[in-house]
Amino acid sequence: MLRQTILWMARNQRVKHLVETMPVSSGIVRRYVPGEDTQAAVVAARGLVDDGLHVTLDHLGEDTLDPEQADATVKAYLDLLEQLSAAGLARNAEVSVKLSAVGQALPEVGAKLSLENARTICRAARNVGTTVTLDMEDHTTTDQTLATLRELRKDFPETGAVLQAMLRRTEADCRALAYEGSRVRLCKGAYLEPESAAFEDGVEVDRSYVRCLKVLMAGQGYPMVATHDPRMIAIAGALATRHGRAPGSHEYQMLFGIRPEEQKRLAGQGEKVRVYVPYGQEWYGYLMRRLAERPSNLTFFARSLISKS
Repeated sequence: MLRQTILWMARNQRVKHLVETMPVSSGIVRRYVPGEDTQAAVVAARGLVDDGLHVTLDHLGEDTLDPEQADATVKAYLDLLEQLSAAGLARNAEVSVKLSAVGQALPEVGAKLSLENARTICRAARNVGTTVTLDMEDHTTTDQTLATLRELRKDFPETGAVLQAMLRRTEADCRALAYEGSRVRLCKGAYLEPESAAFEDGVEVDRSYVRCLKVLMAGQGYPMVATHDPRMIAIAGALATRHGRAPGSHEYQMLFGIRPEEQKRLAGQGEKVRVYVPYGQEWYGYLMRRLAERPSNLTFFARSLISKS
């Protein structure tokens, strides 16, 4: 119930306004979001790369119904990629893109516009020597996102996909995407979904995650294991060994600000570890999903609100 409440808050405009007008950015927000502009993102990426880690950067924003905002998001990614290249970071830093942030939700033209915008970002990423991963959003967008992925991979086969283990369909999607050259990030999922589309019990989500891991590790693609769960990390390592996967044939991914010492530990053991770094002014929805994943953080967040009010 607490998780559902937090995810409801993520969509509530009154709560959003309250939080955004309180100066809590020096507290819990900074724990998960290093800054609001490109420079802050590049500085954060530099620090992580210097620690032996890899990075994927997400310019925050989603569900836009404004073509100009979608265009502004594309320009933000192009600026980010240019600055990553100038800083010598493109080899170790890719970008993650939500299609709803580049126009997918726009009536009538959304599918075409988001594909063209994503293609522009993919082209810019390739030109500086890096890649793009398409973030997955709630289950109503899954089919369209995968359709866009198929189109992008015709010209940019290196484009990564994200699948969410909480969705009942995901094991089948893993089988469809476990081919040579395919990059798939497997996460548990952070959206409030109906029981008809998703597993609601945490144990069932974990079981689904393991089933999906087995498919990806046995396949010919490049699994990206996105989890902070020590059990899932251990299982992924065991499956990689079972299937003769050498270091570099898969990677682990974690969020900025969560288990940083574990990130360094895995990297120190020779594993490839990538940190998901979000940045930008539209941090509210992202923050709420992180709280929903770790409800114990809600106490810290509430304390920040009270102390700053």
